[in-house]
Amino acid sequence: MKPHTLEHEDGLERCSWAGRDAQYVSYHDEEWGVRVVGDQQMFERLSLEGFQAGLSWLSILKRREGFRSAFKGFDIAAVANLNESEVDNLMLDSGIIRNRAKILSTISNAKISLSLDGGLSNLLWSFAPERSKKTLSILQVDGFEWVATSLYSEAMAKELKRLGFGFVGSTTMHALMQATGMLNEHAPNCFRNPELT
Repeated sequence: MKPHTLEHEDGLERCSWAGRDAQYVSYHDEEWGVRVVGDQQMFERLSLEGFQAGLSWLSILKRREGFRSAFKGFDIAAVANLNESEVDNLMLDSGIIRNRAKILSTISNAKISLSLDGGLSNLLWSFAPERSKKTLSILQVDGFEWVATSLYSEAMAKELKRLGFGFVGSTTMHALMQATGMLNEHAPNCFRNPELT
């Protein structure tokens, strides 16, 4: 096994965090690190990362369709209009993580997103490093290591908190940046790494 990767039965080296769970491997191969744009798409990712705080990403991934159903496809206006009765119903929904603080934060984040000049996607992407740079070499000068935060995610988190967003700490925002293609943090030996640089 090469550092930070795991060889699979198909002969491909993948980031070791993906393990061998079929759903996680599919997410790694097809989604993680792929550029995501659009307000609704980024609102979904922001919301799911917020629900993930303190939990494993796999626990969110396995409930993603439940979240999409519960939060009206992450339509920002629809989520912003959820009322207290609907929140109570969400607390009974076994298809999602039933955390009232995170549910209320998602609704509040939707309301704030609606008020942004230029939209949520443009705001979030404004914190991404230039695509022409080798972001791995910027983040890890002395050899590759996965990191939990970065100067980029710290700046993003600071601004989002200033605007009133919740569950947007630097670690959570770094995960968002990794997942949505702002940073290519596939391990150097992972087959997906050169495809995304």
